[in-house]
Formats: sequence, C-alpha cells, structure tokens
Amino acid sequence: MRLKCYAADTMAEAMAMVRAELGDDAIIVSTQRAAGGQGVRITAAVEEPMALDDEIEQVLTGVEPSPIADVVRDNLEYHGLPPALLERVVAKVRVLEVADATMACAAALDDLFSFAPLPPRKSPRPFLIVGPPGAGKTITTAKLAARAKLAGRSVGVVTADSVRAGATEQLAAFTRILDIELSKARGPESLRQVLQDSAGLHDLTFIDSPGLNPFNNNDMAFLRTLVEAADVEPILVLAAGGDAIEATEIADSFARAGATRLLATRLDMTRRLGAVLAAADAGQLMFSDVSVNPHVANGLCAINPVSLARLIVPSGDAGGLDEPPPQESSKHWKVSGKEHHTAWREARQS
Repeated sequence: MRLKCYAADTMAEAMAMVRAELGDDAIIVSTQRAAGGQGVRITAAVEEPMALDDEIEQVLTGVEPSPIADVVRDNLEYHGLPPALLERVVAKVRVLEVADATMACAAALDDLFSFAPLPPRKSPRPFLIVGPPGAGKTITTAKLAARAKLAGRSVGVVTADSVRAGATEQLAAFTRILDIELSKARGPESLRQVLQDSAGLHDLTFIDSPGLNPFNNNDMAFLRTLVEAADVEPILVLAAGGDAIEATEIADSFARAGATRLLATRLDMTRRLGAVLAAADAGQLMFSDVSVNPHVANGLCAINPVSLARLIVPSGDAGGLDEPPPQESSKHWKVSGKEHHTAWREARQS
C-alpha cells in the first residue's frame, strides 16, 4: 500500500490533488486542519497492483514470488513453449537457489532434459539420420561425416534414400570432396548387407534415410524395419522454428519408431526454440547437436544446458540479484533470442 499526505487551502483542492496522483481508487485515511487553522491536510492511500498480485499468488500457491522465475517465464513465453512444459521449467527455477536467470534456466533444463552429443571418435553402432521431408537430413549427414573426417576418424557414409530425386547425387558430391566412399542401400535387407560388409572398417558410420511422413503408418513401419534390420541408432533431425504442437507429434511418432536423440537444424534462421524443446520433451529425446550454419565443414555444434539456456534467456534479461554470475559464464554465449545465430558463430571460434 502506498501512503501520501496532501496539503491545500481547501478540501476540494486537496481531493483534486489526491485523484490526480493516486487515481480514483485512492482511499482517504485521515483529514485534519492545517496548523493555525489555515487549509487542510489529507492522508490518502492506494493499493500497489503488483504487490497485491504477488500477495494473492503467494496465498493461492504457497510459493513466494520470484523475480528470477518471472524473467525465465517471460523468455519462455517469447520462445513459444507449450503451457504445460513452460510451467514445469518455471517450477524447477522457483526451487533453485540460483540468483541469475540464465543459470537458473540452465539448471532447470539440465534437470528436465538429457544432453548427449554424438561421439566424436568412435561408435559401435551406425547412426541412422531420420526425419520428415525437408528437415535437412542429407546435409546433416554430410556435416557429420565432414566433422569426423576433419577430426582424423575413419568414416563410412551410406545412403538409403532412393525416394527423393537427386538425394544420392547430392550426398555423393560431398563424399567425393571428403574422399569418402558412398555406399548405397535399397531397403532394409540391402542396408543390413552393406553394414555387414563394412563392419569394423570405420570409426563412425552415418546413414542418410528418405524423408518419412510421421503420420503415415506405412512410412513409420518402413522406418522400424530399417532400424531392426541393421542394429542402428536413429537420430531425429528436426528443423527449429516450427509449430510447437506439431513438433511434439512428429517427435513422438519418430521416438516410437526408435529415435533416441534430437539434432535440431536451421538455428541460424530461427528466433524461437519452443518447438525444439517441446519435441525433445514429447519424445523423451536426448539433445545431441545443432546445425548453426549452412557450411558443411563447421556447421554443427554440440549443445549443453548452459548454451541452450543462453539462447533462451538473453544476458540483458538475466536478472541477477545479490550474487554475480559464475566466472565461467564468460566462456558461454551471451545473446538475445534474436541474435543467437551470431553467438553460434562466435562460439565456434572460442
């Protein structure tokens, strides 16, 4: 409640001053004559709206208002998270004793999601790159192969996409530059034979698959036969920036077909990450890597809770209270939701 005293020559003048400053909702607490009987003195009060809202929230929820949680909530709303997921993240932030909104968001994400970048050196199982048409599977396969090749690893690349016109030629153009032999598989049995013939020859093997409709039973059945035929790990490639509800249904469908991790593409052209978070949550998928630019040689970055949180909560909105951000924060990306593609480029150089 806000209290203030007003003095004037007449009661009408004093009341006009009260209404002008405190509004029509002001309450007159007391009135009295000024010293010497000249003029009047009024004490008026008005409820502070925010204070009243906070008091009601505390009574109804039993949880004290949290400026840090409010900052995180505002940013999550900007990114378009589904309400139920948004409330879960904010609830985690409320119980954390972290005085910086970005770090509090990172801790909540670390608790709610799993982060498992693809191995840079060796994997006993080939990775099957799956996703809906247009998600960027073929270019992602090329980027993964290029990263492994530049790291000095032996790489195998297989195309199982005999559906999209030009898919094999596009991937072949990249593998020729990388001096990698491209194997071709047509269907589950062919893929099984190709992988058996190359067993033990490569540190990492990546398989490009055709774009599949997550809402078509035949497409999903075909994907399951690919997964079962060759003991591969499916990695869902999904373009960021789409509708969050649509993304949850896509992710759930591919997860039921065997997908274990999520690789998000087009982050350089996306301002809102709600669909990516919603997809990982719906499919219980681990965050692996993200595609941050169109370049094959350096277009992928691994992602972790802190780097993801810095894309969601801008540094200018971090809302630090009594304690400064952790010292290591200078190593991470300090960006707004509208500028994160620049941060990815800077992060690659750090």
